[in-house]
Order: sequence, then structure tokens, then C-alpha cells
Amino acid sequence: MISVEEALKLVKQNTNTLENISVKLNNSLGFVLAEDIYAPISLPPFEQSAMDGYAIGFFDGKEPKTKFKLSGEVKAGDIRDLSVQKGEAMRIFTGARIPRETMSVIMQEVVTTQGDEVKINDTITEGSNIRRVGEQVNKGDIALKKNTLITPAGIGYLAGLGIETVRVYKKPKIGIIVTGNELIQPGNTIQPGQIYESNSSTLSAAITSAKFEVKTIEIISDDLETTTRCIEKMTDTVDLVIISGGISVGDYDFVGHSLENLNANKIFYKINQKPGKPIYFGKKSGCLVFALPGNPSASLLCFYLYVLPAMNKMSGNSSLSLEKKKLISRSNYRKKGSRAHFLKSISKGDEVEILEGQSSAMLHTFAVANALVYVPADKEELLKGELVETIILPVN
Repeated sequence: MISVEEALKLVKQNTNTLENISVKLNNSLGFVLAEDIYAPISLPPFEQSAMDGYAIGFFDGKEPKTKFKLSGEVKAGDIRDLSVQKGEAMRIFTGARIPRETMSVIMQEVVTTQGDEVKINDTITEGSNIRRVGEQVNKGDIALKKNTLITPAGIGYLAGLGIETVRVYKKPKIGIIVTGNELIQPGNTIQPGQIYESNSSTLSAAITSAKFEVKTIEIISDDLETTTRCIEKMTDTVDLVIISGGISVGDYDFVGHSLENLNANKIFYKINQKPGKPIYFGKKSGCLVFALPGNPSASLLCFYLYVLPAMNKMSGNSSLSLEKKKLISRSNYRKKGSRAHFLKSISKGDEVEILEGQSSAMLHTFAVANALVYVPADKEELLKGELVETIILPVN
């Protein structure tokens, strides 16, 4: 049995980033850039007006000048090469190309007009309200660096540079196997001794929330041959397999035996933590295999702690992990045993409160939690008012 810290280290060491591919920019959301993006143009590519108003021609500035002659108009998209003369003003709109010899753009709210006369009711400052060429990025400079996560703003930024395709790291193909004779699907009539299967729904939702997709899901019975055949088939078709249940040491827990029969490379089995002690991590034919406890709360917790970091690294985002904070505990907590504990909690501001109902079989507490308080293996109790390490959970 290994420590939480050693398990995290081994997951990182034994997870490789997948190959990169070219995708359409509009399909790149949530992917990670596999190369630096160099700006093919400057942005803005020409001097632009930052607002609706009037472009004022240069004057010597020795005497205050407030009145100008209206000489024309330039709107966004106008490609004419215009010039504004001394003593003149041109009506201009946001995003429009700045006429040559423009001293300043004056916002329309401080301007009054009468016929072809423009009166400025404010101080004129040279260069105001003009977006200069390359304010965002100059042609040939790096627009976005390799290993940047592509966000909606990133897509808009690159589209504004005229970029249509980008090279990104592939996201892993993910498969889920849930095992248990007692499991039935929602919609069926439940019998004594049976429970509705929920782990596939929980894990699928967590994976989708993290901007990944599940390629395949299999719900199987506790049977050695069935389990072995299912694992073998799935590890041949996906990059990462999550198995829920059947990894403990009971008479009907066949996942460990199946992985041995398939000559999987076991990297670790069992972590000194609660919940989620019986977790397996290994490789089979280049496919990562995580076998998680069947108890719903333990399964989800192990996903967040160990599987999600592996998924992120496979897709090129090795720096992405759940946020950690030091928060003030609003609860007292005494730990039993020598294992590290992860406690479902609610954080608010700079405080965190540990919730009731910490059983590994219970999801109702997890359903309202937005954080996990971490109690290291060598710490026996937490006291109200002390700073505690807190992992912030995704809530979307």
C-alpha cells in the first residue's frame, strides 16, 4: 500500500501525452495547442477607432481649438485611404480605419454639431481613442504558446487573426466498465438484493464536465471469463479504461485476477487513504487502466484525484489540476486509523465546513459538496479555526 503522494507521482510518471493532430479552429474548444501559434498579421492590422465619434485633424496646439469643419464620414469596413486636414473633423465609427493625419478621436458624447460645424466640448488629447497597429499582437510574434488550453476567447482571438486550423494534442478515448451482479439499470423494477447502477452515470458526467468524451460503456456481471474478455476487448480499442467495482479481495471480485491473466503491468494497487483504498493503476497494451472501488463516493473521489490528472496529461495539459487552497476550518474532526482522509465539504469565502455523511457508499453528501478537505496520514485531528488543505471540486 502506497501513500497518496506516491500514487500521484506514479500516475504522472507513467502517463504520456498523446500524438498531435490538426483540427478546425471551431472544433478545437477544450483541446491543448501542440505548437506555438505565430501571428500571420498584426492585430489590429490597421489603426482603428475605439468608439463612435469624430476624427480630428492635427493642429499645432498652441491655442485651444474647439470648432472644426465636418469633411466626411468613415464607417467600419470602409477601405478607402482617407485623410483629414487641419481644422477638419470626420465622422467615424467604432472599428473604422483611422484617416491619415488624425490627431485624436473624440467621443460623440462630448460633441455638438450644427450643419457642417463640429464643436468639441472637452479637452483634446493627442492619440486618444485610437487603437494602434499590433496593440494585441504584432505580425510574426507568438500569439498563443504551445500547451495553451483553447478556450472560447482563444478561439475568437485566433479567428481574428484569420487562422482556420490548429495543431492540438489528441484527447484520450475513454471506456468505462462497471461490474456487479447486484446492479440493474434505472427503469427496471428493483428486487430485494438489487441496486440501481449509478457509477457509469456519475463517471460519464464527470468526464463530460471535464471536456472529454466516453467512447464506450459496458455493464457486466461478476464473472472471471466475462470480466477478462471485456477488459481485453476494451483495452484494445481505447486509450484509458476506468473499471468500477470488482477490485477488492472478495470471492466475486474478478478484476484483479483478469488483469493478471491479461499480463497487465501493475503500477500500484491500494492507496493509504479513506475512502478509496482499493484502487489499481496499470497498463495493458499501451492503454492506461484504473480500477476504482465500486462504492459510489469512493469511485468518484478516486476519479478526481487520479484519473482526471492522467486524462489531462494525455491531452497535453499536464499543468491542469484541481485547485487547492488553505482555508479556515469551521469544523472539528478526529480521524480514526492511520490512513489519509478526504472529507466532503462546503467552502465559502476563506472558510470550509466538513459535512456529515462521509461514507464511501453515500453520494448524497458529494452531491452538495464543492470541496474536499485533506487530512494527511500523519495527522490525527483538525481543529475549528485552523488552516486546512482544501481541494476545490468542479461544479459545472
